[in-house]
Amino acid sequence: MSSYPKTTIIEATNTILRVHSIESLGTHDGPGIRTVVFLQGCKLKCVYCHNPDTIAMDGGEEYEIDALVDRVLKMKPYFGKRGGVTVSGGEPLLQSKSILPFFKRLKQEGIHTSIDTNGRILNHFTKELLDDYTDLVMLDIKHMTEEGYQALTGMRNKETTFNLAKYREASGKKMWLRYVLIPGLTNVPELLHAMGTYFKDYKTIERMEILPYHQLGAHKWEALGWEYPLKDARENTQEELQAAVAILKNYFKEVTLN
Repeated sequence: MSSYPKTTIIEATNTILRVHSIESLGTHDGPGIRTVVFLQGCKLKCVYCHNPDTIAMDGGEEYEIDALVDRVLKMKPYFGKRGGVTVSGGEPLLQSKSILPFFKRLKQEGIHTSIDTNGRILNHFTKELLDDYTDLVMLDIKHMTEEGYQALTGMRNKETTFNLAKYREASGKKMWLRYVLIPGLTNVPELLHAMGTYFKDYKTIERMEILPYHQLGAHKWEALGWEYPLKDARENTQEELQAAVAILKNYFKEVTLN
C-alpha cells in the first residue's frame, strides 16, 4: 500500500485556483442547478472518499480566475433563481485566498455561491470568504466522537469542524449539514441523536443532508495503488435509511437523502 501524499496548504497566487474537475450542471451540491468546481488537495484521508485523486496537493490543473468566471457566465442562464456555483473538493478552504476574488466576481454578477467543506480551515482568508462572499456553507460532519473522527479521517481534532459551525452560526448566515451514513460506523442511533442534540438550537441550519454510503470510488483507490479501507462495508438498506431520517427529523426542520 502506497503512502499518502504530503498534505500542506497550497501556495498559489490569488488569481489561480488548482482545480481537479468541473461539473457544469450539478444537482447534488447545493440548491438548484449549479456549476460545481472541485478543487485539488485535502488534509483529510477519509476512508470512504469517492474522489481520492483529489487528496494530493500537487495534482489537478491551474485555472485563472478570469477563465473560471467566463465559464460560469456561460452557464448562468441555466441557474434560474436557485442555482449558482459550488466550490467543493478535496477541501476548498485550503485555497480560500484564491476563492476570494473568484466569489467576489461571482457576487458582482449576481450568482449564488456555496462552499462544501470539512471545516478544517478557519483563518482570516476563510473568515472573509465566509462572511462577505459565501451565500451557503455545506459543512461535512464526519463523526461525533474524537475516536470515530480519527478512524474515519486519519486526522485528529474533530472540534475544527464544530468551531467552523459555531462561527457560521454566529454570523447568522445559511448553512447545511452533510453526513455520510455508513452501516455500523456512522449509522448508529446514538451518534445520530448526539448530532441532533448538538445542533438542535442552531438557527442557521436549513437542511441536514444524509449521503448514503456507496463503493463507487473504490476503483480509484486501486488505481492509485492504495488499499480501499471499506472494501467489506455494505450499503444501507432502505429501512436503515428511513430509520436514520426519522431520528434526525426530531432535530432538523428538513432532512434529505442525497
